[in-house]
Amino acid sequence: MELVYKHEKKLFAIAAVISALCWLALVLGTFGIMLVYVLLMYVFFIFAHSVFISYLKGTGVKITAEQYPDLHQALLSSCEKTGVKDVPDAYLLRTDFFNALATRFLGRHFIVLFTDVVDALADRPQAVNFYIGHELGHIHRKHLLWSSFLFPASLLPLLGTALRRAEEYTCDRYGVACCQDRDDVQAALAAIAAGDSRWQSLNAEAYVAQVADTRGFWMSFNELTGDYPWLTKRMASSLSMMEGQDIRFPRRHFLAWLLAALVPRFGTGGAASLMIMLVLIGVLASVAVPQYHDYVNKSRYLQAYSMALPLKSEVEAYVEENQAWPESMDDLGYPDGIEDSVQNYSIDIYNAGTLGVKVGEDADGDERYIVIEPEYDDGEITWTCYGQNAIEKYLPLECQ
Repeated sequence: MELVYKHEKKLFAIAAVISALCWLALVLGTFGIMLVYVLLMYVFFIFAHSVFISYLKGTGVKITAEQYPDLHQALLSSCEKTGVKDVPDAYLLRTDFFNALATRFLGRHFIVLFTDVVDALADRPQAVNFYIGHELGHIHRKHLLWSSFLFPASLLPLLGTALRRAEEYTCDRYGVACCQDRDDVQAALAAIAAGDSRWQSLNAEAYVAQVADTRGFWMSFNELTGDYPWLTKRMASSLSMMEGQDIRFPRRHFLAWLLAALVPRFGTGGAASLMIMLVLIGVLASVAVPQYHDYVNKSRYLQAYSMALPLKSEVEAYVEENQAWPESMDDLGYPDGIEDSVQNYSIDIYNAGTLGVKVGEDADGDERYIVIEPEYDDGEITWTCYGQNAIEKYLPLECQ
């Protein structure tokens, strides 16, 4: 029985290559500084994760041969069936969640069974093996170990969510391998779908038939941008595996693929991920647009200033030859002046050889200038640059 879902290895390979290139680029691009940040993030994660592990150990009930021997035996049996040699610590925890989880802390694996699941399946205890096997799948396939390394690729549209869904299908197959018969698998997934009492009357054939409803745009989009396959598909896939049959699901909507390709994975599902993306675009735009506006104006001021600089030597030459300041641009050989309507600036000459670079107007219509002013002292001319009603942050450094 092949336990690994058909697409997982391929998706993992693509994600691993992309992530390796991203991490390499970050390390080389930051001259190794990124490694320091990774270490700090790891330390932060350890402290944050220790809260849950401490709560689990201090509040949950550890499953052992003495404490819930039936669950402990199910754990040992499932480890043997799935090839997990290092039996993880298992706990029973009272929560409002109807599921199970696997986690890893300082090299040690933990499996947590929630009491609602165990209580709901009290009349069919073998069905709990599906949950145990599912979480052992995460451990055996090293999903928890690889998650940090694959983080860059996990954020990518389509790829990140496709890998997560493939992992879930794989773990469901591990769960199936730990169950004795079809009814165990059906009961385990029916309990998630219908709750702790109604699951017993759930019509599995009718529920699996709902898979046909997943072909539409909205169903396709929200699955493509989500971390989990629809539960109807999980049940259909698991039951088919138990019966040794292949299964084909309806094709997803073409337009859903196109839209989902634009939505990065945030682990929040389609609509929420789309909203987060739009918010991020809005935040980036609120920062980028003003920055771009500043960049354009700085460039415009600098270009206008650069065009005026050669005129300083022409003013000096005129003074030396005529022993007087030029009174107009015509005196310097520019009868039409200097003007750039595209960049919105013009250059003119004013009293005592002062060069005025007009760079626009303010909201009140007052003109903005870069002023390049000469001073004659003992036969030498020195120049001073400053702004007149101009926005200081746009001025060239020489003029601030």
